[in-house]
Amino acid sequence: MRRQGEVTQQDTGPRSTADRLVEDRRALQMRSGPSSMTLSDSVYERLLQQRIVVLGQQVDDEIANRIAAQMLLLAAEDAESDISLYINSPGGSVTAGMAIFDTMEFIPCDVSTTAMGLAASMGQFLLSAGTPGKRYALPHTQILMHQPSAGVGGSESDIRIQAELFRRHKEEMAALIAGHTGQTVEKITQDFDRDRWFSAQEALEYGFVDHVVSRAGDLPHPSENGSS
Repeated sequence: MRRQGEVTQQDTGPRSTADRLVEDRRALQMRSGPSSMTLSDSVYERLLQQRIVVLGQQVDDEIANRIAAQMLLLAAEDAESDISLYINSPGGSVTAGMAIFDTMEFIPCDVSTTAMGLAASMGQFLLSAGTPGKRYALPHTQILMHQPSAGVGGSESDIRIQAELFRRHKEEMAALIAGHTGQTVEKITQDFDRDRWFSAQEALEYGFVDHVVSRAGDLPHPSENGSS
C-alpha cells in the first residue's frame, strides 16, 4: 500500500535525461512544498526537454555550472542531435564563461547559438563560439565586444601577477574571437580595445553570427539538426 505523500513512478518505457530531471524536480517540489519551484523553473525545464538551454543573465559560476551540467546531460542522452543555446546576457566572469565554452567544445553534438536582446562581452564570445553555420541573431539584438576587464589591487608583486593574467586573458580571447569570426587577431585586438557595439546585421557582416532571423520557422528544430 502506498503511504500518504509517497511518490511512485509507473514504468512507461525509456525516458530522456530531461524527462528524468523534470520528474526529479517535481518529486522534490512535492516534498518541499509548492513554493520551491517557480514558473521560471518550470519553463526552463520544459525548454530543456526540447534541447534548448537559456543563458538569460550575467555569467557567473552558478549559471556556468548549471549550463555546463545541462549540456553534458543532453549530450549523454543524444550525442547526435543539436543543443540550442539562447543568449540574452550582459556578460560576466571570464573564467565562468570559459567553463561554458570548454563544455561546448567538449561535447560531441553541435551547439547552435541564438542572440536575443543583448549579447555583451562574454555573451558575445559565447554567441560567436557556436557551431559554424548555426549562429543566429534576432533582428534587434545588440552585440557588444570589448576586452576582458579586471580590478587590480594588493601588493606590488600581486599587481604584477594580476596584470600578467589579464594580458594572457586578453591575448587568448583575441585569438579565439579571431578564429570564430575570420577576422585577424590584430583587428580583434584593435577593435575590442574599447567598447564596440554591433547591430544584428553588423554582427553578421563581422562574423559573429551566420544568420539574422526574425521568425521561429527560420530556425531549425534541435531534434532535426545533426548537420549544417
